[in-house]
Amino acid sequence: MTMKQYLLAVHADYDAPPPPEAEMQLSYAQVDRVNEELRKAGAWVFGGGLLPPASATVVKSRDGATTMTDGPYAETKEQLGGFWVLRCADLDEALAWAQKCSEACMGPVEVRPFEDEPDA
Repeated sequence: MTMKQYLLAVHADYDAPPPPEAEMQLSYAQVDRVNEELRKAGAWVFGGGLLPPASATVVKSRDGATTMTDGPYAETKEQLGGFWVLRCADLDEALAWAQKCSEACMGPVEVRPFEDEPDA
């Protein structure tokens, strides 16, 4: 059976005040436990947190001309805060992991399947 890969993207509102330190430490510990569970289950491919959107550089290249702009591409409250890439049997398994991940990081998690590679 071929396992599909899914992206679980964590969304964060960087304009909101930061949570109390104790809440952040709880979230870190919970995420560490879920990450270990993912590894033991063989679902872990890769994951990590991202620095705030202000650290981003957007690169646009068209017709040989390239521009670079500081800051995020999207003008929105919620930005990508981190992500997991998982290997799952199906969408139901990915959604079950997303539920655990959302609870652990105390924020919304979006699930997206990767596109299948064309047969060679």
